[in-house]
Amino acid sequence: MASLPNPQTVTYEEWLRMPEVTDAIEEVVDGEIRTMPPNKWKHTVIVANLRDALVAQLDRREVQVVDSSFGLVIRKAPLTSRAPDVAVFIKSRLVEQDGYIHSAPQLVVEVLSPGNTRRERERKLADYASLGVPEMWVVSPEARTVEALYLESGFLRSAQALTQGVLEPKQFPGVQIQIAEIWPD
Repeated sequence: MASLPNPQTVTYEEWLRMPEVTDAIEEVVDGEIRTMPPNKWKHTVIVANLRDALVAQLDRREVQVVDSSFGLVIRKAPLTSRAPDVAVFIKSRLVEQDGYIHSAPQLVVEVLSPGNTRRERERKLADYASLGVPEMWVVSPEARTVEALYLESGFLRSAQALTQGVLEPKQFPGVQIQIAEIWPD
């Protein structure tokens, strides 16, 4: 999703003092605040469907499934924080500091928006890889595909792109997500 113009750059300490944004999604890349409008309906439904399917199959005592309403700190300097559409954490590995998460989720899901550029996508992949995210799904509502990527030698590499069938996260054996069920009716 393309960000709205905002030339302001901030340090981690300045960012902590800023008020929370409630009606938009905010990421920070190399200190530059990127405020994006709320997700469109199709995007929102796909995120909800994926989140609900994961929550239904995972043990809530051990695993936390969240959506883009939180900040995932990639690094403090230069400040980079992402807001993944869906993230799945092992609770015992979760590191919360200053109200933000500073540890890698076991699974990240990003749903593409029409305005996303290849450069933005590659940057997000690099950021998640640098944090040590072992698995990522990139969902394309337009193509109706889900691409599964796995961390190998410091990079998130594409393993498969599916248009149908079942998604099975490597990090959570036994979990199965029917691809046909993630799309809006």
